[in-house]
Amino acid sequence: MSQDLRDLFKKDSSESSAKMKAGHEARFLEKLEKELPATKKSSFLMWKVAVSVTVLLGIGMYFVNQDGADPIDTEVVGTDNSIDDARPFSLGDLSPDLKGIEDYYVSTINFELSKLELTAGNKGLVDSYLEQLFELDEEYSKLNIELNEMGPNDQTINALIKNLQLRLQLLHKLKGKLNELKSSENEQDNII
Repeated sequence: MSQDLRDLFKKDSSESSAKMKAGHEARFLEKLEKELPATKKSSFLMWKVAVSVTVLLGIGMYFVNQDGADPIDTEVVGTDNSIDDARPFSLGDLSPDLKGIEDYYVSTINFELSKLELTAGNKGLVDSYLEQLFELDEEYSKLNIELNEMGPNDQTINALIKNLQLRLQLLHKLKGKLNELKSSENEQDNII
């Protein structure tokens, strides 16, 4: 039963002499061409894509440089470390993270202010809180001036963030007081 496989394959290959029909290779190539034609359309498609990308980049650059400014900034920065008074920088100009923090607090503060319901009964309370907010806003402006004059440092940055946090906390406290006042007014109305 033990036979050498090599001998078997040699014997089998010598016995079978399968021959292909005439023209088999030509028919095979013809069918292959029908199924997978060698197209020059793919190179045309690549040209279309390249032209489209170029046009889009050109349009994009046009809109970026709409004012006609040179796309390469050739301004020489002075070595005297003077700060341009025409455009003072703020907390958000220092880094994207600080911009995100500043934007979050400012938008939340503005949103909370827009939700306040001012009535004749709560006008005094709201005015007192808005006065405190105004003082915090003035302090924030002073801290921004300090940031521009002395340059960014941890103390000023932390003070600016803390100021924004205090303003938001003050608004949450005002909202809580207004809810207490409203519920006490509702209770008095229910008693009567």
